[in-house]
This record gives sequence, structure tokens and C-alpha cells, in this order.
Amino acid sequence: MMTGLSEITFFVKQTAKESGFDDCGIAKATHLHPDEAYLKKWISDGFHAGMKYMESHTEKRVDPGKLFDGARSVVVVLLNYYPSETQQKDTFIVSKYAYGTDYHDVLKEKLQQVFSKIQRSIPEIKGRIFTDSAPVLERAWAREAGLGWIGKSGLLITKKLGSYVFIGELILNIDLDYDMPVNEYCGTCTRCMDACPTKAIISPGIVDSNKCISYHTIESKEQMPSSIKSHLKNRIFGCDTCQDVCMWNNKAKANTIKDFSPKDYIYWDKEQWNKLTNNNFKILFAKTPFYRTGYKKLKDNIIQAYILS
Repeated sequence: MMTGLSEITFFVKQTAKESGFDDCGIAKATHLHPDEAYLKKWISDGFHAGMKYMESHTEKRVDPGKLFDGARSVVVVLLNYYPSETQQKDTFIVSKYAYGTDYHDVLKEKLQQVFSKIQRSIPEIKGRIFTDSAPVLERAWAREAGLGWIGKSGLLITKKLGSYVFIGELILNIDLDYDMPVNEYCGTCTRCMDACPTKAIISPGIVDSNKCISYHTIESKEQMPSSIKSHLKNRIFGCDTCQDVCMWNNKAKANTIKDFSPKDYIYWDKEQWNKLTNNNFKILFAKTPFYRTGYKKLKDNIIQAYILS
């Protein structure tokens, strides 16, 4: 029977890696005061654009105790999603995170495996799983768990995997050995800021969603402004520019997860995208990130990009 903190901590991390996660770190479940101030300022400046849900549950986003009663530790896991192959340049471009199965489902299943194994060995441990489906500042917790730093792009960057990673959390009611936050290694590099097509990264670590192509092609419910349309350049779902130019992704290795294997639409040409119907969308894009955005939004993006191409 495991009793020591170090022994239990090792078991938790080992279980995460045996379940397929690429990295795992652990942070003390505490109030994220600096992140709370940042979040409130970001919202007050209107940088969340039409994502009104960001205005709600601020206290839950910065305090895990508000999400799970008795929270003591935040176990953070990373899953590499960099694809084995990427799209051709002469087609409509989608963000790499949308190449395969919806990551929410994949992370949830793997985290459930981890939690089940932990509880079988240590029944008194209770917890709750999070996969970007609740108000959790996942990048901040990954930073606190020593997995990486929040770069000038506003994304988590890791030395081991770069930035093409999905983040999941498991909040537990037990103290563990905690990892220390790592240094920030962006230095004087401004590649992401310089390359952003719409200059949405207005200062290091601060992204104005009103200017972000990803926001307008995925999240926004409003008509796309002309200032965004003029910079689409074949993008119909998301934008990876800030990640593509990041030096920490120069040696990104392809993931080996079957669910993240590129689906057929990654190989479509522009005509195939343009002929997409609602019926085909329901069949071909079920259980992918596109499904939440919906057919109408995607079709509008395709039409706009087709006109400009």
C-alpha cells in the first residue's frame, strides 16, 4: 500500500504516461491571484470579443477549490497533437488541432483511465476531470505544474513538445509533491507577434480576439469583418501561424495517437471543400472539432475563402 507523498506522486505521473500522455506535472491547488488580475483586465479591455462566457465564473477559473470541494492538487497532462503530415499549400487550410477526432473526447477518455487506476489503488482519493469543458485556466495550471511557460503568443510552450499540445487536468483531494514553474524561454524573440496576419498579438502574451482569425473562423457568431477577410488567405478554420513560426516547434515530432490521424478532408482540394453539403458534413465531420462550430459557419468560411482565392 502506497503511503508516502513521493511514492503516490510517482504513481500518479507514471499512470498518466502509461495511459498515453506525453507529459505530466503537478501543482498545488491554490488561488491564482496574478492570473485573476490578468484575466479581469483582458476582459475589461474587451479582448474576449464575443466570448461572453469568459465573463462568467471568474472565481472558478482562478480557484480550483470553487470547482471541486477539497481540492489539494492539480494534476496537469499534455498530449501532443502535431500531425504526421500537413495540408498542401494550394487548398483551404484548417488548424492542425482539427485534423482528427475532437480532442475533448480523447483527453476525457484517457484522463478517466488515469483516474480509475488511481482510485483502484488508492480508493480514498477523490477528484474531478477537466478537458477544456469547464472554467479552468489550463495554460496557467500547466505553467504552475512546471510543464512549460506561456509564450508571447499566449499559448503554452514546452521544451519537450513545443506548443502543439492539448492540456487536461485532474483535480485531486490529496497533497502530492509539487513541481516548480519553469523559466520563460522566449527571450527577445518576437516571431509569433511579427508573423500574426492581423497583428492580434498586441503585446507579449496578450491576444485581442477581435483581431484573431481563429476566433472569427471558429468561435464568432457575427459576420466576419472585412479586416479579417482580407487576411484569410485560404484559412477556413483556425490559424496556426503563430505556432508554425515558433522556434520551439522546429523539431516538433508527429503524434502516434490513432484518433489524431488526419481524416480524409485534410487531403481535399478547394473544389471538394466548396461542394460540401450539410448531409455530408453531418457524416464526415461528426466527432471532430468542426461539429461544434457547425455546418453554416464552416460553409460561410469556405465561400468567403473561395471568393478570395
